[in-house]
This record gives sequence, C-alpha cells and structure tokens, in this order.
Amino acid sequence: MNVRDLVYGLYARRVEGRLDHAQVPKHIGVILDGNRRWAKASGGTTEQGHKAGASKIQELLGWCAETDVEVVTLWLLSTDNLDRPEEELIPLLGIIENAVRDLAADGRWRVHHVGTLDLLPARTQSVLKEAEQATVGRDGILVNVAVGYGGRQEIAAAVRSLLLEHADKGTSFEELAEIVDVEHISEHLYTRGQPDPDLVIRTSGEQRLSGFMLWQSAHSEYYFCEVFWPAFRKVDFLRALRDYAARHRRYGN
Repeated sequence: MNVRDLVYGLYARRVEGRLDHAQVPKHIGVILDGNRRWAKASGGTTEQGHKAGASKIQELLGWCAETDVEVVTLWLLSTDNLDRPEEELIPLLGIIENAVRDLAADGRWRVHHVGTLDLLPARTQSVLKEAEQATVGRDGILVNVAVGYGGRQEIAAAVRSLLLEHADKGTSFEELAEIVDVEHISEHLYTRGQPDPDLVIRTSGEQRLSGFMLWQSAHSEYYFCEVFWPAFRKVDFLRALRDYAARHRRYGN
C-alpha cells in the first residue's frame, strides 16, 4: 500500500464514521459509466475496461451492505448499447453474463433483471433467468441488473402490459381512460413492488440520466462523480452518501 492509498483509507474511515445510517438511501441506482474511457486512459483495450468495471460491482455491493442500503439497480447495458459493433458487443455480453453469474454465486444478493429480455441473445436471457431463480429466496440486498434496459422502453412496455391486462378483463378503452392513474402504470414497471431510487449515482463526469429509470427517478437525488467507473472508490461512494444526507428532500412541497 502506498502513501496515497493510506491517506484515502484514513479519509474514507473518517467520512464513514460521521455517516448517519438513518439518512442512508434505501435504494441506489448506479449508471456504471466510463469503462472504455478508463481503458483508453490506462493504455488498455475496451474489453479490459469492461472487465475492470465488472470486477468493481462486488466491491460496490459490499459497501452498500456495510451502510444498510437495501436495493441497488446497476445499469449494465442499455438498449442503445445493443447497436455497438459486434466485435465489442459480444465480449461485453459475455462479461455481463459472468458478472451476473458471480452475483448469483456469491450467496448474499437477490438478483432481479430489469429490461427487455427479447432484445438479448438466448444465452444472456438464460443467464439472467437462472440467476433470478437461484436467488429468489435470499434476504440480502436486492440487486436489479439492468441489461437491455431503456427508460422509454420500460414505460411503453408498462402501458402495453396495462392495456393487455384490461383487454383480458373486457375493460373498454373508455372505462380504462376513466380509471387509469400513476399507480396503475407503476404496477407494470420492471421494478413493481420496489421503492423508487432515493439516489442515482453516475460516474465518469457525464451529467445526464440517458433514460435511466425515467419513471422511478421523478423524486430521486442525483450525484455525478468525475471518476470513471473502474476507478470508483469507497471514498467516492461515501461522499455520495454524505452529499445525499445533507440534502433536504421536499418532494415538490
């Protein structure tokens, strides 16, 4: 351990010691951004960047467990990412599959897929389904793995599911228009039954959501971190929690 690591370790313990666990967000959404730029800056390949980003996931969840976070949503692959060149996309999907298998094998986490399965290759679909089934009875952190996820697609899928449900019941469009409200749509989201994210963290310095949890993040607090995802440290995580705890959430009041 060098002097810099020692200093950061001491600082992280100081921040953690002052953290009020009663003010910790229960649901954190994370946009894991910057893998490719980290790799380029480090002189590595894109694949190495994605692997480094995947290896950071277990660290993050360990920090979340230490601070009493209950739900974590990880955006691993957007619907836009599916348009990447095949020579990048195929290795990336393999890395994501391995990361999901590792989450299921860990024994502490409960895995839930959010996204459009039909857009993904059959092997990726199988890995996601198996991880969810294998962890369904666990009591640990609920980890939403957003793979093939887009916020607009989620809302469209929720509305489509709502319409099909009421069509099966014989509800007319006029009757549905009279009763439909926010809760009806929420019941058809990928995250139905879960609390909305209290805090959304995005790494790499980009200050936008890019379609992440558009419906659920209406009242979320945002924290934009300059570091690339593979370089994200515990002290960065604790700073995000400290910043969140210092805010006064008004929910429009």
